[in-house]
Amino acid sequence: MQKNITLAHGNGGQENNELIEKIFYKYFKNDILEKSEDSALLNIESSQITFSTDSFTVSPLFFPGGDIGKLSICGTCNDLAMMGAKPKYLTCSFMIEEGMSLRELEKIVRSMKKELEINEAKIVSGDTKVVPKGSVDKLFINTSGIGEVLYSGISAHNLVEDMAIVVSRDIGAHGAVIFASREGISLDSNLTTDSASLYPQVKALFDANLEIKALRDATRGGVAAVLNEWAKASNICIEIEEEAVPVRHEVKGICELLGFEALNLANEGTFVLALPKEQAEQALEVLKKSNPNAQIIGKVTNQYPQKVILNSSWGTKRFLDMPSGELLPRIC
Repeated sequence: MQKNITLAHGNGGQENNELIEKIFYKYFKNDILEKSEDSALLNIESSQITFSTDSFTVSPLFFPGGDIGKLSICGTCNDLAMMGAKPKYLTCSFMIEEGMSLRELEKIVRSMKKELEINEAKIVSGDTKVVPKGSVDKLFINTSGIGEVLYSGISAHNLVEDMAIVVSRDIGAHGAVIFASREGISLDSNLTTDSASLYPQVKALFDANLEIKALRDATRGGVAAVLNEWAKASNICIEIEEEAVPVRHEVKGICELLGFEALNLANEGTFVLALPKEQAEQALEVLKKSNPNAQIIGKVTNQYPQKVILNSSWGTKRFLDMPSGELLPRIC
């Protein structure tokens, strides 16, 4: 094969077939995809499934701890997991800029394969388009996924007074890493993106017989967006203890430098959950097996319906509003 993508790789002919066989089938090969039909025939054993789709345009394509390929699989599989579903089948579309290195593309596809294995999911259908130089920025990816719902009843509308709010790990790492990578900021640390497949953690929580009422991965808009969405959906108030929110010092430094709020920064492997307060410590014990920075950060009250309150270490209170404007474009 040639070393770089050409327009011929998107023509549906020999070059296109060669790209599919030597790159995509090499890493995504399975009995369904091998049939090479126009659409995949799937066997769904459960009576309830969930479906999600997402597109990924992150810049740069590669960053500490991840790349656009890892994001694309984690992003869609995590959306399914947050509904209590086991990711099963994904479709994947690549929009590739003419001239992109095949070596880089293969590295990205290899990352996707690794995350598919973690989720025990399959790519069952896909599409490849090659566009002239300048039409996209190297590579855009769209993934859609179907999951089998194993744990039903999870909803943003389930929150009631006295529930605990728990975060699965320290927040803001992905947003901080992308900004530093994009701006050429050298971090004297081992900070990497938090991008990760979350289904194993979700399964562990349910295997522990915890009554999880709401789950949400804190992607664009961060934890602040999740909490505000929940407060409005359930018509309740969420109170957060600022000192309890886990934030790494490198992330705090970037926030102080640029005037960001860590609670607004994007995450790609961090989720928030709500459950009865009596089970919060047990949930924390399960989560800390994956990340020791998991923390109980607040509770549900009726003080100010549809509002999120941040309690500071100084005894003051302020509303934590829904993020507005574009804090950092092309974060995922």
